Amino acid sequence: MLNRRNFLKQAAIAGGALLAAPMVNRGHYALFGGTRRYSKRTIELIEESVVMDMLGLLTLDWPKLSRWVNLPGAFNEAEYRKLLSSGITVFHPAVDLNVSEPEQAFVATRDWFQSWNEFLSNYPQQLIRIDSTEDVLRAKRERRIGVILGFQNAAHFRTVDDVCTFYQMGQRISQLTYNEPNRIGTGCVSQRDTGLTEYGAQVIRAMNETGMAVDLSHSSDCTCEDAIEVSRKPVLITHANCKALNPGHPRCKPDRIIRKMAATGGVMGITSIRRFVRGQEPTTIEDVLDHFDHVAKLVGVEHLGLGSDNDLDGRDRKGTRRRMDVSGLNHPQRVYDLTEGLIRRRYTNRSIRMILGGSFLRALREIWG
Repeated sequence: MLNRRNFLKQAAIAGGALLAAPMVNRGHYALFGGTRRYSKRTIELIEESVVMDMLGLLTLDWPKLSRWVNLPGAFNEAEYRKLLSSGITVFHPAVDLNVSEPEQAFVATRDWFQSWNEFLSNYPQQLIRIDSTEDVLRAKRERRIGVILGFQNAAHFRTVDDVCTFYQMGQRISQLTYNEPNRIGTGCVSQRDTGLTEYGAQVIRAMNETGMAVDLSHSSDCTCEDAIEVSRKPVLITHANCKALNPGHPRCKPDRIIRKMAATGGVMGITSIRRFVRGQEPTTIEDVLDHFDHVAKLVGVEHLGLGSDNDLDGRDRKGTRRRMDVSGLNHPQRVYDLTEGLIRRRYTNRSIRMILGGSFLRALREIWG
């Protein structure tokens, strides 16, 4: 394992002159051009942890992503160093393509994964597709950016056999629904919560057998409860928040579902999307930390992780009408700020390592085999 001095040296290289590490008062270090200060404890925790953002986008700039995929060399050294210096080992950049008809969804999702596979294969020294938990450890060991191929809907499963088809393309996680209902179940904003369908139960059994993780982040309460009943492996809520702290938002999960999810061995990732975190202003990083505290007290840190629902630059682009980001969690080193917050909340080193990625890694090992 790297010691602190060597880590800071390598991090400086990763940051490409963006990072310097002079010591400032009280054992803190000024990193990333001196613009941010972090404690020795935070730096070492991130260095020694496998950090997994289980709904983390490499970029929300879709034209940039298109250039990365389609133009050789567009994903350059600076882009790689930016991702590496974030401290995040593994990203899960899942999306929904807003295509509901099964055949069209199959084609669109197939093309999406083919594009990702080609992109990842073009940069083997910088990127690695995560097919197993050993790949996660390799990404950390080899200083590559790990990418889990997942999807925020399961409408592309025209038949149960398509679960295996997409697994062979590299898909390792699938939400059952996005916000609206599909053939599998009901989404979180559906007018009537009719729960999981019989076909949905068949898909879950196929996912269990194949080794694809079931994600309930956008599913309705009844669909979540039905899916938990059917699944014989841990289920995930990769990115959501707690209804106990924000009762008015449909993307927040009630305590009973969080408990049932945890009883399967699953893990919940906390988002930093402003309106998911709190129903009124002001909304701060302390409000985000309240959601971590709530899940930790309810079911334990073994069932708690990161699922920012964001990229490294945040969602508040120029011209955005409604703020979506939380200050302190809207920049490339947000994991460092979050870790500082967990330290303020008196989490132990073991608990912080679990939250940063250990809990999801444990659950995925059970799911993927």
